[in-house]
Amino acid sequence: MRPLEGITVVSLEHAIAAPFATRQLADLGARVIKVERPGAGDFARAYDERVNGLASHFVWTNRSKESIALDLKSEDGVEALRRLIAKADVLVQNLAPGATARMGFDGPTLAERYPQLIVCEISGFGQDGPDRDRKAYDLLIQAESGFLSVTGTPGDVVKAGCSIADIAAGMYAYTNILAGLIERGRTGKGRHIDVSMLEAMAEWMSFPLYYAFDGAPQPPRSGAAHATIYPYGPFDTADGVVLFGIQNEREWASFCEKVLRLPTVATNPLFATNSARSANRAALAETIAAVLGKQPTAEVIEALDSAKIANAPVNDMAGLWSHRQLKARRRWREVGTQAGAVPALLPPGQADARMDPVPAPGEHTAKILAEIGMSVEADA
Repeated sequence: MRPLEGITVVSLEHAIAAPFATRQLADLGARVIKVERPGAGDFARAYDERVNGLASHFVWTNRSKESIALDLKSEDGVEALRRLIAKADVLVQNLAPGATARMGFDGPTLAERYPQLIVCEISGFGQDGPDRDRKAYDLLIQAESGFLSVTGTPGDVVKAGCSIADIAAGMYAYTNILAGLIERGRTGKGRHIDVSMLEAMAEWMSFPLYYAFDGAPQPPRSGAAHATIYPYGPFDTADGVVLFGIQNEREWASFCEKVLRLPTVATNPLFATNSARSANRAALAETIAAVLGKQPTAEVIEALDSAKIANAPVNDMAGLWSHRQLKARRRWREVGTQAGAVPALLPPGQADARMDPVPAPGEHTAKILAEIGMSVEADA
């Protein structure tokens, strides 16, 4: 039995944040009923066609769910949703702020009608405050939260290569829902959870935030290198690039002795502490380049391993698909889709997660409506 078997989640969701949160609940065994618009369904289904004609974001965040198509502008659609919520343990929504309230599903009303219900609302800026009604997309929140100001090169800001703000919000929704279920098990009462993408990213930005404490300069944009620890980042070899990081003075001494083969560099006052190395990184970069630039990548990695210095190749997606560790730990499974089976990774920390198919739009409408005493014709 999986941890959340017997828990029913109804989700008014689209895009990434809420679907990612609810997919993780489904991974743990919850029944997740995804409410979609009749016809095209969740607009994320049309983001691209990279997975046998299906959208990459959608395949990632929507396995193991049931899809019901409801017209929430119709009386029958709203009635169907009302009956679903009455039987649910959790309601998740990331519609525009105020959208659920206009249908009579605002937090206070739900708390009064269904005191055991856990309600999680995900939005860009939260359910109140001066920015409540502003549109918020992942990239915009990356900018608003200061993430772009510390990411990129000195000349160019660069966004994250994945939907990091949506992922952050989805993770906080997921963990808060789990906490809410534990709390309800003790008190019998549900709770209202208000997750803001901005607040999720602000939490994740706390290192640069504190680094700039009391008006101090913030970390500079430093490409793939670490902004405040050096050497830590990519370095050229004779035939490629290797990425490694020095975390403490013991590692620094070992690096100088076994990789650079210049032990006196370790005690040079310009490089003797991390703060000194970071302040004098241009000079140190020349010293490192003079050594590593003459050696093939394989030899550099061997020397780094011998010195017990953490290192990594700069993998592309093909490298991640074929990563030996994921294969050795048997992390790959297959999930069904309307376009055939596709590979999928087990969630971190789980060996027996639910890995059911990604639903087609409205695939389970008739079945779910029958459970609540309605029919497809009634909602049409």
